[in-house]
Amino acid sequence: MAVEDGKKQLLHLVFGGELKKLGGTEFRDLDALDIVGIYPDYHSAHTAWKAKAQASVDNAHMRYFVVHLHRLLDPEAKAAG
Repeated sequence: MAVEDGKKQLLHLVFGGELKKLGGTEFRDLDALDIVGIYPDYHSAHTAWKAKAQASVDNAHMRYFVVHLHRLLDPEAKAAG
């Protein structure tokens, strides 16, 4: 993985959308998913996730998620570490 400013790059994806059912993870409309962005570390991703989650608090079906892309790109690193 790339190293920038002495920190290991651990990519995270932040996205969200309206769920079909509260508590579920199936989206109503995949074409309407909000792809917030890809971030170089969890802290940056969490900050973006929190802002989007707070901005959509009035819609109970709207959910945002943080996906640990670095775990998908290098699954053995998690198993070894």
